[in-house]
Amino acid sequence: MLGLAVWFSVSAVVPSLRQDWGISTAGAVWLTGATQLGFVAGAIASAVWNLADRIAAHVLLAVSAAAAALCTVGLALFADGMGSALPLRFLTGVCLAGVYPVGMKLMASWAPSTGRGRALGVLIGALTLGSIMPQLISGLGDLPWQAVLFVASAIGGVGAVVAALVVRPGPHLPGRCVPHPRYALTMFTQRGPLLANLGYFGHMWELYALWTWLPTFLLAAPAAAVLPGSVGLVVFVTMGVVGVLGCLLGGVAADRWGRAPAAVTALGVSGTCCLLSPVAFVAGPTVLVVFCAVWGASVIADSGVFSTSLSETADPRFVGTALTAQTALGFALTVLSIQLVPLLADAVGWQYAFLLLVPGPLLGARAMQLFGTRVGARTSGTAAGADVDLAERGVTGRA
Repeated sequence: MLGLAVWFSVSAVVPSLRQDWGISTAGAVWLTGATQLGFVAGAIASAVWNLADRIAAHVLLAVSAAAAALCTVGLALFADGMGSALPLRFLTGVCLAGVYPVGMKLMASWAPSTGRGRALGVLIGALTLGSIMPQLISGLGDLPWQAVLFVASAIGGVGAVVAALVVRPGPHLPGRCVPHPRYALTMFTQRGPLLANLGYFGHMWELYALWTWLPTFLLAAPAAAVLPGSVGLVVFVTMGVVGVLGCLLGGVAADRWGRAPAAVTALGVSGTCCLLSPVAFVAGPTVLVVFCAVWGASVIADSGVFSTSLSETADPRFVGTALTAQTALGFALTVLSIQLVPLLADAVGWQYAFLLLVPGPLLGARAMQLFGTRVGARTSGTAAGADVDLAERGVTGRA
């Protein structure tokens, strides 16, 4: 939660930057897109070099969180336009590739299979709250954009200190491994990891485009002037606070009823919200806020389920690599959906812009249905299922 506070820090101050720097809508899009592209580049490099499986995870997390915070401080101090802001946002994304996937591996290392869905649900809840936190910072007062970035950077710096001093790997995954750069591609030849990844990609098509553009969607809605609190606070509560509850519910459901049913249910609800977004756009403030809360809970509820599914079906020696490769490709998709949503909004208006996101949860749900019929029994959260799955992958030990 602390380390990821810098992720959307610039997105939270885009209105101020547009006024100070005179940037266009396309420029504002690239302030977020540069971070996503940096994350993809960093995650690909990490997966190829197996960094998450070769370097002590807590050290990698601490150094990466500190570097991301420093990049954000540098933007607040020195950036005076897009030319200097974009490289710094790209480097921030590169650094965050050492925070999020590594955090997932650390959490999986402390969680046995029977409770891993809930554990990763907690972790994704922290991701959600941390990512949305800059909206809270900017929504609490009329702060200069530099102050918002300073506060977010300070929070990220605290996260780095906590990782270095307190966090350590757990006993449920192997330690450092022999390098295997091709495993990031090899896992796509295995049905379980392939379907878990496809489900995740559908989920990611929707998630970050919603988080990026929901404030603009709400500002354009007829009820914008009478929302309870600022748009920033509404986004923080519905996407952040309620999103955390969705993560916890999704994790518990995955452990109790299985990975595939939990993911399909969440994708079905969030996909329905995509379809109903034009109706919600013209609704009153109460209905609009409740609608956003339902969407905020469902759109993130399944994120930990995909990470759990992959951690249980990939070779346990390379779980860090598998999770890093999964997030790299997923975030590459977010760059495209984030770019396309405002283009559709320019053509048909913000009321219909989120209809573009419908294919993501639809295709993701289908992939997880197939995952359930193929490997759901082996990844239902039981210790026996985990043992069977390891045997089928030919893994006879932790070395």
